Amino acid sequence: MSKTILVVDDAESLRTMLRTYLTQEGFRVVTAANGREALFVARQERPDLIVLDLMMPELGGYDFISAYRREGEAPIIILTAKLEESDKVLGLELGADDYLTKPFSLRELTARIRAVLRRADKNGSGPSSVLRVGDLVLDRDSRTVSAGGTAADLTPSEFDLLATLMATPGRVFSRLELLDRLQGDAYEGYERTIDVHIRNLRTKIEPDPRNPRYVVTVYGIGYRLAAEPAG
Repeated sequence: MSKTILVVDDAESLRTMLRTYLTQEGFRVVTAANGREALFVARQERPDLIVLDLMMPELGGYDFISAYRREGEAPIIILTAKLEESDKVLGLELGADDYLTKPFSLRELTARIRAVLRRADKNGSGPSSVLRVGDLVLDRDSRTVSAGGTAADLTPSEFDLLATLMATPGRVFSRLELLDRLQGDAYEGYERTIDVHIRNLRTKIEPDPRNPRYVVTVYGIGYRLAAEPAG
């Protein structure tokens, strides 16, 4: 069955171009002209992934992400004409999974879409569905996480990042390794993305995010999951 992509952009010409191209690539494509319309379409269509412009009337991209993340789990790739790092970081902090700066290559966008969808499919299967480290429990099949018996509501990228770390407790991953695990060859640089996802992840699973007991920073290298979390 074809994966459903929701394209959200106030420019009709861009929506039409992406719908035509992505349909030719084998996807089912639905569109919305602004964030408010996108929330309605997302509830009706349950997309597998959302391609989202940031600057739109009637509920912009940032506000859409905040509203959608309270009810939907589909990965989000943001499209932005903004070049400031702070704008990209804000999108990631709100729950986006990746970004692409306008103008962009249609082939690159398609590659990123496929990488995110492939990652989600892979993490939803396999012989070892449930990972446990201390009182941290992650279920790949149901894509649920609990810490100390309390459910944690993670974005797709946060879930996949935690699953990577939990699969080999104690192993140190560099930021570039984690970027590759999240996005594969479709991703180019921007190690700060991992720091943002780690910070968001800690606020959701750590008793004290400022003194993490699960996801530990290895200074100068990257991150690891504590094999035996501190009490």
